[in-house]
Amino acid sequence: MMEHQVVPSPGARKRRKRVGRGDSAGQGSTAGRGMKGQKSRSGSAIRAGFEGGQNQLIKGLPMKRGFNNIFKTYYSLISLETLETFDAGERITPELLRERGFLKSLKQPIKIVGDGQLTKAVTVAAHRFTGSAREKIEAAKGKVEEL
Repeated sequence: MMEHQVVPSPGARKRRKRVGRGDSAGQGSTAGRGMKGQKSRSGSAIRAGFEGGQNQLIKGLPMKRGFNNIFKTYYSLISLETLETFDAGERITPELLRERGFLKSLKQPIKIVGDGQLTKAVTVAAHRFTGSAREKIEAAKGKVEEL
């Protein structure tokens, strides 16, 4: 095979479409942009959600847009059922909860919630306690420590 005989496979190289070069070329006059309108003009760029000046759908649904409070504190919740797995007389701290696999990380503060029953006297150190959790811990002769 000679160098002048090397050619690419059929369909491997496609010529670009030269639009607006006369009607006989197949893409004359409107150059594939249809008839009139904003999108047929040069330099047209319509932002996402624009509805031609009509009130946008998202503006008509204020309850769907939402709001994120950047100051909200999210707590890691620990139930009394979880505390029941610890031994009596043990001091339960966030580090111990993390070590035993009840917490993914110590970044969020911990809140003890009153789900379930507690029968052992344990000392619980956490950032927040619900009223029922505090009552149940103290009823089981345990202690509550707020961090």
